[in-house]
Amino acid sequence: MEIRTKDNAWRLLLVLFLGQLVAFSMAACSFASSFIANLGVDAPLAQSFCTHLLLTLVYVPILLHRRHKLRIPWYWYLVLAFVDVQGNYLVTEAYQYSSITSVTLLDCWTVVWAIILTWYALGTRYSFWQFLGAGTCVAGLALVLLSDAKTPDAQDPNKIPLLGDALVIAGTVCYAFSNVGEEYCVKKNDRVEVVAMLGLFGVLVSTIQILIYERKSVEAIVWSPTMISLFAGYGIAGFMFYTITPFVLKMSGATLLNLSLLTSDMWAVAIRVFFYRQQINWLYYLAFAVVAIGLIIYSLNENSSADATATSTEAAAHYQQLPSEESSIGSGSNLDRKERKQQEAHIC
Repeated sequence: MEIRTKDNAWRLLLVLFLGQLVAFSMAACSFASSFIANLGVDAPLAQSFCTHLLLTLVYVPILLHRRHKLRIPWYWYLVLAFVDVQGNYLVTEAYQYSSITSVTLLDCWTVVWAIILTWYALGTRYSFWQFLGAGTCVAGLALVLLSDAKTPDAQDPNKIPLLGDALVIAGTVCYAFSNVGEEYCVKKNDRVEVVAMLGLFGVLVSTIQILIYERKSVEAIVWSPTMISLFAGYGIAGFMFYTITPFVLKMSGATLLNLSLLTSDMWAVAIRVFFYRQQINWLYYLAFAVVAIGLIIYSLNENSSADATATSTEAAAHYQQLPSEESSIGSGSNLDRKERKQQEAHIC
């Protein structure tokens, strides 16, 4: 029991550490996207291309070295990559119109869409407290919308906060489809295959869309050392996110992942206050507190429901052994009766 407790403690610490790395990489992506947008560059697909290119260069050679057939048909990976690229495009484009704080807070909409998607697609059922937690998150996000509608971005009058908020919410729908699909593939199949195919088809989709929609924007970019560093930093941060997230999903699921990603919102507020020297509307702090409470309620009850499921499964396995024991006892008693009858017949 002591060894098992220590193993569980180390496993929990490892998951928490990996979750913080995921949150850090997400905050780094948000910072790079916001900085690029402030420099007047509008190329979200090019940023997504950098991330998927790194995934392709690292994971595809590993997958080819294994020489195994794909466990999932390639066209499913194409659909997954297409949805993922659209989500990255919409959320990254939102930085052109809204602040880094609003974008990172509204990212929590992914939890709501994931609940709806897993309910209908995977048959997952949730408790009342989980719905209460999700509803609390929605209430907190509504405060963000209210704040953006009440006071436009005073630091940049050219921005349109409500349009940015709408882009983020649309992007979270794509993220929900991508995350649920990725979680299913990771838990049922190989992690390396999922990340490699997501990167490969992500490069294909990003390249086609860049040639159609962003060719002029990319050609107009002045590739200074600062700009190159920002695009490279975004690509590396995205690579970290896609690499570590499957580990967290496989080891703990969405519970600790959601709690860990919550800290990226705290870093976003810190970036806006200390780096950009911008003032934060008081509704942002209230929204952050409400979203934090909602995610904690949802995550804790998700954990308790999982424990209850595991307990019922163990109990079912325990009680399934009883009939076999009874049958073995019954078969033993029948043998004893036969032996007694044979002995009595022999004596007679």
